[in-house]
Amino acid sequence: MNLIMPTLTTSFRIIVLVCFTSILVVGCSRKKDKFLNRNFHALGTKYNILYNGNIALEKGRESVDDAYTDNYWDLLEVERMQVSDDIVLPGQSKNKDFEVAEEKAIKAVQKHGMNISGKEKNPQVDEAYLLLGKARYYDQRFVPALEAFNYILYKYPASDKINQAKIWREKANIRLENNELAIKNLKRLINREELSNQDLADASAMLASAYINIKAKDSALTQLAIAAKNTKNNNQKARYNYIRGQLYNEFGKKDSANLAFDKVIELHRKVPRAYYINAHLAKANNFDLNKGNKLEFQEYLTKMEENRENRPFLDKIYFQIAEYHKANGSDTIAEAYYNKSLRTNSQDSYLKSLDYSTLGDMSFDRSEYKKAGAYYDSTMTNLTLNSKPYRVIKRKRDNLEDVIFYEDVAQVNDSILYLVNLSQAERLNYFEAFTQDLKEKAEARKEKEEIAQRLNTGLATANNINSGTSIDPRRGLTSAPGPQSFYFYNQTTVAFGRNEFLRIWGDRSLKDNWRLSNSNTSNTNQQVNALVAGATEEELYDPEFYISKIPTEGKAIDSLIRDRNYAYYQLGVIYKEKFKELELAKSKLNTLLNNDPEERLILPTKYHLYQIYEGLGQTQEANIAKNDIISNYPDSRYAELLLNPKSQLAKDQNSPESLYEKVYEQFLSQNYASVIEQSDGYIKEFDGDMIVPKFEILKASARGRLYGFEAYKESINYIALNYPNAEEGKKAEEIMEVVIPVLEQKGFTDDTLAKNFNVIYQFGNNSGEDSDAFLKKIQEEIADIRYFELSATKDVYDKNTTFIVIHGFNDMGGAVGFADLLRERKSKIIRPYIAISSPNYETVQLHKNLDEYIKAQ
Repeated sequence: MNLIMPTLTTSFRIIVLVCFTSILVVGCSRKKDKFLNRNFHALGTKYNILYNGNIALEKGRESVDDAYTDNYWDLLEVERMQVSDDIVLPGQSKNKDFEVAEEKAIKAVQKHGMNISGKEKNPQVDEAYLLLGKARYYDQRFVPALEAFNYILYKYPASDKINQAKIWREKANIRLENNELAIKNLKRLINREELSNQDLADASAMLASAYINIKAKDSALTQLAIAAKNTKNNNQKARYNYIRGQLYNEFGKKDSANLAFDKVIELHRKVPRAYYINAHLAKANNFDLNKGNKLEFQEYLTKMEENRENRPFLDKIYFQIAEYHKANGSDTIAEAYYNKSLRTNSQDSYLKSLDYSTLGDMSFDRSEYKKAGAYYDSTMTNLTLNSKPYRVIKRKRDNLEDVIFYEDVAQVNDSILYLVNLSQAERLNYFEAFTQDLKEKAEARKEKEEIAQRLNTGLATANNINSGTSIDPRRGLTSAPGPQSFYFYNQTTVAFGRNEFLRIWGDRSLKDNWRLSNSNTSNTNQQVNALVAGATEEELYDPEFYISKIPTEGKAIDSLIRDRNYAYYQLGVIYKEKFKELELAKSKLNTLLNNDPEERLILPTKYHLYQIYEGLGQTQEANIAKNDIISNYPDSRYAELLLNPKSQLAKDQNSPESLYEKVYEQFLSQNYASVIEQSDGYIKEFDGDMIVPKFEILKASARGRLYGFEAYKESINYIALNYPNAEEGKKAEEIMEVVIPVLEQKGFTDDTLAKNFNVIYQFGNNSGEDSDAFLKKIQEEIADIRYFELSATKDVYDKNTTFIVIHGFNDMGGAVGFADLLRERKSKIIRPYIAISSPNYETVQLHKNLDEYIKAQ
């Protein structure tokens, strides 16, 4: 009996195994529409392949989400996803997780699809295609993603995932910039289908995104409200409400914006802190200084600053506090907080650019132009090169270039002339004090170096003795042997670094822009330091050495005085004309007159001072300056302007206006070299006059015609920077913004697409050939040929080449045929020619690249 039982058990197991294997074999078939087959493949698809595929998709989506940083300075994207411009070759993927998800989706279709008689029997295959589309979408392959979603709509119209497929299809359309199509399809989906709350939220959010893309932001507001109300995802709820707040701010509806930001704040710990903090900051930015309670608001800002959880966001919090104090008129406090924002070592480049540019503007408003220039330099390092904000700051910085240059010249020359005017005894006393100060600083440095050397020796000895263990000075504990990796835990390297800093930079106070010249050092000391840069140690402490460096020759001293006086004149004009800083301009020009300037500067200086006095409402001083000019310079044009301002000296042949008209006639005659030369002379002669920008713009046009695009661009940029308040300066700035980017394109167009063509004949200006006679001959031939409406002109190409150009052909064949015809007529014009379309002729004249055009043909 005992022997029979094991045999039966073994047989039973064999029978079960055989049955299970049979069922498995039968169920694996994808060609039989049986209950067992359908469920076998459905379960395998759902709980194996799609399960793992969705895990990979979620992992990849999280990595994409983590890599993306929201820019809260701009309108947030509705969908938190960074689209990259990187090109991916076919068969490649940007993210391995999405590649895995796609492989799983394809495997589900290939291994478990049950397409029988044209109908899919596995209810999980539509989800496989949905996974496939999502993986491609997140991998930023939007066209293949669109194909996957469209396949679901085409093949599985009864799928329970059909609405999700429609939403994802429109997401792909939006990424492909088919916004109008996406709006049409999403509106139809929302209006016709019964959507779940989350599907409605997703559809409304995508509809809002499309509206934002086509600049219909008012329509986006409604859809975002629906999306925020229906979504179950708190992160999405916070994001949609935050975008609503941003849009309301754009429309100037601060109260509505604050209500939207409050909904973000209410979520508090349910959402990432970035949403919470930025919502607070956005509300703070909307604070009304005239109506709000300032005391309560300051307490509110202080709480944000002192909250330990907000430490990662202190850069923005400090900036917002600074903005409040600046708007409230507390510039000193504001400046302190802008600097605190910078000292947080923020990774937000745009925030740092705002900090630096605002500090630059504040320095500019205080007329601290050199300091402002340093801040603008720092601003540009945190902006994208050649972006519009970069160009705006660069223009500001370039405007300061002349001020900084002439201020340096004035200060340095003043300091040298101060030393020149000291008596021998005064010089000796001054430099004895200076060298004594140098000795004391040198001794202090030497003492610090000796301390560092002793520390270095002691540490080396200790390291040799304690070969097994060392003492950790941070905790009083023993630690493993080996060098300390952190710089500040090694006293030797700290001491060495400190001494190196002192050697290179000197004793600098702890403050912003410490690398600028020490504010406590006089201008004279700065000049002395420059004079003795290569001095030996013995000379460094010898007062006589410094005295010997002071110029004594009359010619050198006169040059210093002349340069210093011209610098003061330029500063006065720049402060008056560019920056409208009339008090500063008055100070500089009065200083100039007190410095016994050369004759050529006196009269224009007095005239500028007269205009400044009038601008400041100082009538008495203006009358004194006016009478001085009329009495002492009765024959000058300034006197005539003061006596008869309405005449504008129009009848005076030597007036700037008349001279300008003569130069302009030269321009119309294509005498461009003469225009440039004469304009340069008149610009110097009438320096500071209102006519100067007109000569500059005329000169720029002549340079462009003679030397090409780069010369024109350079001249226009110079005018925009140096005459920003003149009409010509404003026009130049507009040209730089709008026209120059268009003219910069130097490529040639397809001649077959053009409608107008020309024939060009070249003449060398020094060849001795008579181009005028040739032009006359061409015009005679044109007059005899009446079936073309042609004309001929003489055009300057560059300083060495002139063109005779025949205009008016409708196609390239006509131009070539006419040139060949001229060879056979009585004039026998057999000269080499170039047939060219009018657009390409304009490019050739603009960029002076005729040789490139000929090579391209």
